[in-house]
Amino acid sequence: MDHTTTLIIAGAAFFFAGAVKGFAGIGMPTAAIALMTLFLDPRTAIALVLFPMIGSNAWQLFRAGYLRRTARRYALFAFVLLAGVALTVFATQNTGDRALLAFLGLVILLFVTVSWRGLVPPLPARYDNAAQVGFALFAGVVGGMTAGWGAPLAMYLATKQVDKEEFVRASGFLIFVGSLPLCLAYIQLGFMTGPLAGLSAAMLLPTLIGFSLGEVFRNRLTGDGFRTAILVIFVLMGLNLIRRAIWYG
Repeated sequence: MDHTTTLIIAGAAFFFAGAVKGFAGIGMPTAAIALMTLFLDPRTAIALVLFPMIGSNAWQLFRAGYLRRTARRYALFAFVLLAGVALTVFATQNTGDRALLAFLGLVILLFVTVSWRGLVPPLPARYDNAAQVGFALFAGVVGGMTAGWGAPLAMYLATKQVDKEEFVRASGFLIFVGSLPLCLAYIQLGFMTGPLAGLSAAMLLPTLIGFSLGEVFRNRLTGDGFRTAILVIFVLMGLNLIRRAIWYG
């Protein structure tokens, strides 16, 4: 695939993924990687998503406000997530494309499952520290392999029954924190090369344009129909990734 075609495909994928994130607060790497793996290998797709993931979540966190309060509230989750992502990336660096496709497909289906309300029971506040550790470990493994830990993060926040704005603040902070060791590990392992880094940085622009559009939907619409359409698309992408993993190559 030539550079221009790759640029167009990636730009369209990140615009859509940014819109999903602007609306839902999560799902950008999951959407972008699922779309790009239709044309690129999983490691390249994950490398491309790193700078847009860092930039869009920094922007989301800045716009949401209350940074110090958010950092204090979710410090334990962030610390465990940092360690989990870093360890998982190095432990799974030799994992094949077929396994990555299958795992990503399963994560997408999990993301869809927990995105419907009422599927995760609330936990009493006295169990919050244990919940942070458990879900952060889960998120670290998922994020270290696929760069998309929206599902375990959404599950944890569902146990706390947070409102929409708190969900956006917490998810922005925790995805930003977790994306830093993932990016550094990909550079260290050679998965993020110079050309890929430049292309990844360029994808921040369509991501933020899509993000701004998604925010309009989040602020002005109830979004039930839009959310349902997104989840249906994710189901199809997840099933297709699993299909490709079974019949890979």
